[in-house]
Amino acid sequence: MGPDHVFAIMPSVPSFLTYSRDYFQFIADHRRLIGFGVLTATLSGFGQTFFIGLFNPNLRQVFDLSHGDIGMLYGGATLASALLLTYIGRWYDRSALWLFLSGSASVLAVGCALMAGAESLLVLFLALLLLRQGGQGLMGHISQMTMASAFISGRGKALSLAAMGFTLAEVAFPPAAVMAIQAVGWRGVWWLSAAAVLFLFLPILLWLLRGRNDGDGEKQMPGTAKPRRNWTVREAITDKRFILIGPAAVAGPFAATVVFFHLASLGADKGWPLDLMALGLSMFAIGHVIGLLAAGPLVDRFSGSGTITPALLPMAGAFIIFAAFDLRWLALVWPALLGLGMGVGQTAVTALLAELYGDEHLGGIRAIVQSLMVVSTAAGPPAIGWVLDLGVGAEAIGFGFVLGILLAAAMAWLAVGRSRKAA
Repeated sequence: MGPDHVFAIMPSVPSFLTYSRDYFQFIADHRRLIGFGVLTATLSGFGQTFFIGLFNPNLRQVFDLSHGDIGMLYGGATLASALLLTYIGRWYDRSALWLFLSGSASVLAVGCALMAGAESLLVLFLALLLLRQGGQGLMGHISQMTMASAFISGRGKALSLAAMGFTLAEVAFPPAAVMAIQAVGWRGVWWLSAAAVLFLFLPILLWLLRGRNDGDGEKQMPGTAKPRRNWTVREAITDKRFILIGPAAVAGPFAATVVFFHLASLGADKGWPLDLMALGLSMFAIGHVIGLLAAGPLVDRFSGSGTITPALLPMAGAFIIFAAFDLRWLALVWPALLGLGMGVGQTAVTALLAELYGDEHLGGIRAIVQSLMVVSTAAGPPAIGWVLDLGVGAEAIGFGFVLGILLAAAMAWLAVGRSRKAA
């Protein structure tokens, strides 16, 4: 599908009932493999900021760290993890999945154990590095890669369903951690987490993975487009289409990380109270879930190449609203639109990479993209903080995001056109 078709999606979107029926039937047909994708995505929560951040007060007290100190330590571990992922992520393509999964779970469990017993800054840094690598990096990578490589005609639904695990972790992990800290202490939580990963969740995942060996997933369907060849990682990252897709892949995570990190300052500039902005985070989560559910049928019907550009338009609309209007109720609308676009875009990017470059080296190729996302989200908050320190207001920052997202959409549109010519 070329760029002349990318805006023809909305008039022919199937009904909600059709979506629901397709999803339920798809889950019933592939329940074990979909369960594997959801659970691995959920386990990424052990290495996500929303979970680790809950322990910041304890870590600062034990190690006598300032807010800036813990931020620098965490940022360094995150950047190191991103660099490692560009190398380790390729092992997905070269290893048996059960072995790669077991190794990744071990990395995550060791990170939890090091966090539980950390008595020095060096051990704390290693713990953060392994948590970010094993959790945010490898578990999320396994989830999306397995769905992209195991499914063809249902790839969109598989990717979007598995990604619900990320949202599940966001909802379940923080309150569970708070209760557990009160019951067993912060170090006890990390010891329990290490044990749960190795002795509870890993055996469940290996059992679920047997479904793939039993014939779960899909083979190439008649009439389904496939790449002319399987590209190597080196070939893919030097392809002009890959360079054009990059900004579209990082636009959503970068924008969301920056505005949510500086939420209080940006909201104050808009005249929106903090409690209203906090409620907007819930609207973002709702929009994200809706976007993920909509993305499956859209990607399956129109492909990743036909969905990637339209996915960016709700994000641009979100920042137009953010920049141009001060009405209080719109503080709940723009985060929902941002979440909607991110949900669709998250699924479309992985599907598009599989369509363009095949699945033989997809693990290494997607690892590069994910590393770019991590680096951008690590660099974004200090960069926009510097802009705020210069006196630039929320309106100008919002319109800057609009221009950036529209530029990313135009570049993705050009990549789709190049893809069509290469087909």
